[in-house]
Amino acid sequence: MLHPQARAFIDLLATRGVAPTHTLAPEEARRAYLDRRSFTQPEPPSVARIEALNAQGPAGAIPLRLYSPVARGEQKGLLPVLVYYHGGGWVIGDLDTHDTLCRQLANEAGCAVVSVGYRLAPEHVFPAAVDDCVAATRWIAREAEALGLDAARMAVGGDSAGGNLAAVVALHERDGGPEGLPHPLRFQLLIYPATDMRRCAASHSSNGDGYVLTRDTIGYFHDHYMGAGTEQDMDWRASPLLHKSLAGLPPALVLTAGYDPLRDEGLQLAQRMTESGSRTTLVNFERMIHGFILMGRVLDEANVAVSLCALELRKAL
Repeated sequence: MLHPQARAFIDLLATRGVAPTHTLAPEEARRAYLDRRSFTQPEPPSVARIEALNAQGPAGAIPLRLYSPVARGEQKGLLPVLVYYHGGGWVIGDLDTHDTLCRQLANEAGCAVVSVGYRLAPEHVFPAAVDDCVAATRWIAREAEALGLDAARMAVGGDSAGGNLAAVVALHERDGGPEGLPHPLRFQLLIYPATDMRRCAASHSSNGDGYVLTRDTIGYFHDHYMGAGTEQDMDWRASPLLHKSLAGLPPALVLTAGYDPLRDEGLQLAQRMTESGSRTTLVNFERMIHGFILMGRVLDEANVAVSLCALELRKAL
């Protein structure tokens, strides 16, 4: 029951001879991922303001991009904010690959979005991305008023590897102590998140080949980020599903795709959070593939997914 538009996209990649990500060097893979925007992503909508910022991180400046929504409506004063961590297997992706999505979320949710350009592997291995995302989120909260943002109405979100990082930041800040955020996070937006580095969920087998993101590509990302061994896979900062407690977390929307190797990891995280008393909604786009939310030019359901995410953000913030 794969969506015909998803099948057409997969066939187009084959016709064009697009090389699988795991066959490319990281720099080549990054260029290819960026170039794909031109035929899969919608035209970027206008927003009221875009500002380049830098947060202070453990290894120097972390680039950020602040988006303000095009129409604030009845809102006065400080804007609620989504801190967004892009996907790309901790190896590819950047502020530009997710620029359109961040614009869409800002406008449709009526909130500011701050996109985080965390360090990538293999140049910077685990837990560099986690450390950057925690540092950037805390910096945004500290500087919120000067940026026109409301630190008391802050959400975290991301897709794929970014969904992993958002879940990890939420866990980290739940237990952050005096050095943590000044206010609890209000929401988690987890779009087909990677949650278990052991890669043992059934969907890794059933969806591991033929749907763009393959088990080989997942292994490529894992080994660049975590190293070729499995010693660190049990660390909850890499595998948030394996944290001993998922209680007391912000409300979450978990979005999954039926033909995604990561589908069951998202389901398992949502189930464990709900069982732990953390209010969580799971929505599975049964006919879609991994990465679909960025593909609104060729996949109609991507635009529906963006609007659903924005609606939940608007309600939460």
